[in-house]
Amino acid sequence: MEGSVVSSKAHSVRHRDHTAADSHDLIQVRGARENNLKGVSLDVPKRRLTVFTGVSGSGKSSLVFDTIAAESRRLFDETYTAFIQAFMPSRARPDVDSLSNLSAAIIVDQERMGANARSTVGTATDAHTMLRIIFSRIGLPHVGPASAFSFNRAEGMCAECEGLGKASDIDVDELVDRELSLNEGAIKAPGYAVDTWYWQVMAGSGLYDPDAKLKDYTPEQWQDFLHKPATKIKSGSNNFTYEGLVTKIRRQYLGKDRESMQASARAFADRAVKLIVCPSCDGSRLNEAARSSLIDGRNIAECSAMQINDLAAFVRGIGDPAVGPMREGLSSTLDSLVEIGLGYLSLDRESGTLSGGEAQRVKMVRHLNSSLTDVTYVFDEPTAGLHPHDIQRMNNLLLQLRDKGNTVLVVEHKPETIAIADHVVDLGPGAGTAGGQLCYAGDLDGLRGSGTLTGRYLDHRVRLREQVREPAGWLPVKGATLHNLRDVSVDLPLGVLTVVTGVAGSGKSSLIHGYVAGLDGVVVADQSPIRGSRRSNPATYTGVLDPIRTAFAKANGVKPGLFSANSEGACPACKGIGLIYTDLAMMAEVASVCEECEGRRFTPQVLEYRLRGKNISEVLAMPVAEARDFFTTGQARTILDRLVSVGLGYLGLGQPLTTLSGGERQRLKLAIHMARNGSTYVLDEPTTGLHLADVDQLLSLLDRLVEDGNTVIVIEHHQAVMAHADWIVDLGPGAGHDGGQVVFSGTPAELVGGGSSLTAIHLREYVNRE
Repeated sequence: MEGSVVSSKAHSVRHRDHTAADSHDLIQVRGARENNLKGVSLDVPKRRLTVFTGVSGSGKSSLVFDTIAAESRRLFDETYTAFIQAFMPSRARPDVDSLSNLSAAIIVDQERMGANARSTVGTATDAHTMLRIIFSRIGLPHVGPASAFSFNRAEGMCAECEGLGKASDIDVDELVDRELSLNEGAIKAPGYAVDTWYWQVMAGSGLYDPDAKLKDYTPEQWQDFLHKPATKIKSGSNNFTYEGLVTKIRRQYLGKDRESMQASARAFADRAVKLIVCPSCDGSRLNEAARSSLIDGRNIAECSAMQINDLAAFVRGIGDPAVGPMREGLSSTLDSLVEIGLGYLSLDRESGTLSGGEAQRVKMVRHLNSSLTDVTYVFDEPTAGLHPHDIQRMNNLLLQLRDKGNTVLVVEHKPETIAIADHVVDLGPGAGTAGGQLCYAGDLDGLRGSGTLTGRYLDHRVRLREQVREPAGWLPVKGATLHNLRDVSVDLPLGVLTVVTGVAGSGKSSLIHGYVAGLDGVVVADQSPIRGSRRSNPATYTGVLDPIRTAFAKANGVKPGLFSANSEGACPACKGIGLIYTDLAMMAEVASVCEECEGRRFTPQVLEYRLRGKNISEVLAMPVAEARDFFTTGQARTILDRLVSVGLGYLGLGQPLTTLSGGERQRLKLAIHMARNGSTYVLDEPTTGLHLADVDQLLSLLDRLVEDGNTVIVIEHHQAVMAHADWIVDLGPGAGHDGGQVVFSGTPAELVGGGSSLTAIHLREYVNRE
């Protein structure tokens, strides 16, 4: 075991101003056993900044989120009346003996902010509300109250797009082939094949020649063919209603719910119906009256579209004393967004397009300006996605929250954030069943001398390579202009490890995902959700379940299908999920362990079959590392080896994929693709969620990929990965319209030796620090 398991009382907690002596100033946790926690007991000082450390899977989230924050929320919910509670999700009590002195918990996590098209950075931070009030008071001409500037209210929204800024349009080239005639089957839409009723109406309309190529139609014929409104037409002795193809397709598809369509029709609609900028409001979401009111020559839509750092300067220039207090409040919010490294965003940016790290920082700004104090703020890796330059800004904001009288609990791996902690709680010593114990609790100096894995790695530095690998060739990117890229041309080396870096918003993802990720032979392992249901788990996703089922079938002389929880061997009560999901109308869906199989997922008959003393449910409950020792040969061992090599040895084989973090999802995808040599691998911030010790293991894995003949391109902020690279491409110099340029391309040693960018400054400090 790394270091010794100690009680938090064994170390004095040194604070900047005073020591928490009164027990009411301590959150007291006794006997926490949630997930892999092994009866953890500790005291966490209130109104202080406590950082929780430990390897991935050590139990940090189980302690902070699933125990402390979960019980706080559960108790808070119980303060509502029984009537209101009937409409709220039911929260189970965490598995803990006792929790004392909790305060209301606010979780600021990396969950994306949802895909509601009406939610923007401005609405999520209340900045747009303050901007609307300012325009309603001093904008000229005066057009009404603040609601007259809201795209979510009838008074302010564009009538055509209903405040969405986008309109549905038909892609004509998905409807027809202009090189063909009607008689040759020019119409590609479902239901319009030659000789169908719709086709007969069009071909017999007399408005154009059915033998003529569509490309040869006159402008008038093209208009009639596509856009003619419903018109009565007489053909011989028949009367019928004719309407243009686009007119009819709009009526058939645009007004209908996609989910209610047949699969073929839905696929067609996905291809043919596209979103375009609303032609009436030009994407501003607002009606003409709202757009007519100006302050210093700008309307509210133009202000919302500005980069936040530019908008902050504009707002500071508003001198009218009638809006002085509101202007100060708006300036404070905008300055906080700039300070936290989000100055490159705009208020009209849809919330659903933000990354997890961006979403977390936007939520944080909302709380910074809150009047609430003495609450518990819980953060999940707030430095995720942040360049070293921005981590200091994030640290300052965490300290601001603490200094307002709040308790701040942070799950974090970065040494820069651990360094500002008043109190550190280190869990481990390992992951999964090898973790869940308290290894250290106390101040930073005590952590350094504790002998724990975290303490030993706190000052660990990765050195620059003595000799970088030579490129096997080059991948040229020419004239890249996506998003904020400014006509970027750069050559990316093949056959080596390249790190693409730069501050958040500098254009890294635009360059790599926009111009490299879609090429043939490129494997992208990102942190996006894995498609699949709650039935999916590492065993099914990686394919390791197949050799496991085969081994069980062979050992017992039965069919492999019996050992699939999605097939005939599944428990009939829960259909192989192990849980019963109950939909309680307006309440959130509630899950309870299946009483029939007690969560084991299989029928009693299947569970009687054994492989070396274990049944299939017991095998699926194994962590990957334990399963690797159980399956020592063949395809199963090969797949399990790859999972261990990407640092996922602690994951349960049968753990639902829905419970995995973004970093875990990324490493799972990487494990699946590792067998392919001669590929180009694109990894997006693979150090997310990794302990300092695990970063070394990741670097060894990246080296192995390169040595197997692959090209590895990593978008990353972690200085250890930069130092270990063969080549660095640095974008900047800033973010948004201040970025989008390649400010350096070369070896890390060249960057450290003569670079002047923000990355160069921080990497130089990192490698030279003793």
